[in-house]
This record gives sequence, structure tokens and C-alpha cells, in this order.
Amino acid sequence: VFPGNCWAFKGHQGQAVIRLPARVYLTAITVQHITKDASPSGTIISAPKDIAVFVSLLGTSVDADREEETLLGMFTYNVEKDPVQTFPLKNMLLPRAFSHVKLLVKSNWGNPWYTCIYRVKVHGKMENQKASSEGQD
Repeated sequence: VFPGNCWAFKGHQGQAVIRLPARVYLTAITVQHITKDASPSGTIISAPKDIAVFVSLLGTSVDADREEETLLGMFTYNVEKDPVQTFPLKNMLLPRAFSHVKLLVKSNWGNPWYTCIYRVKVHGKMENQKASSEGQD
């Protein structure tokens, strides 16, 4: 994670849809930004602040033109805490595996020109692993 080596988008709002390599029962998401010490300006106002995570039912509905999404969590990335922050998701409402995750950044910490995300990790159990581990202790 190096300054400027990030996924940047214009303004203080943006989104990314992440296609997972397999269908996953989601449990948490981790967001990472650089530290103030690593920043050439000494600030990290380009860090995301308010973030919402959705699962996309893209490709699973009969009506392919209609994209359905379900909110799995809203959280605040805190620039005063560790640069790597993990947030639990509420997948128990939809106990199924998903192939797409949407990260919606609603605000940043004050940069009017751009917002940067350095790393996103999606946590969970792959669908075929859950099936193979059922019935085992």
C-alpha cells in the first residue's frame, strides 16, 4: 500500500461492484487506506468515510434488466483508527451465497476532488466449502 497507488474516483462519492471468483456466504468486509504518516501531505482526507455494502443479485433474476440489491451493512471508516478496518455484514437476512458485492462510498473525510480506496477484502465461506463442511464437527 503506497500513496497514490489506489483505486481513485472523482469527488466524494463513488461505487465499485466486485465480482467474486466464486459464490460466497459473506461475513465481513475489510477496507484499507494509507496512514497519515505515509501520506505526502500528512492528511488522509481522501479516505472513504461513510460506506454501504450491498449484494447484487445480478444475473440471478428472470428479468435480466432489473438489478436487485440488498443492503448488508453501513459503516464509517475512521481515519483515527487502524488503517485496516473490518466490518461485519448482516448476511443472516439472506442466508445464501453471492457472486457480486457493491461497495458504495457515500462520503470521504473532506477531499472535494477525489476519494481513494487502497484495498478491499471480502470475507466469507465459498459456497462449495460450506456444503462440504456440513455435518462435520
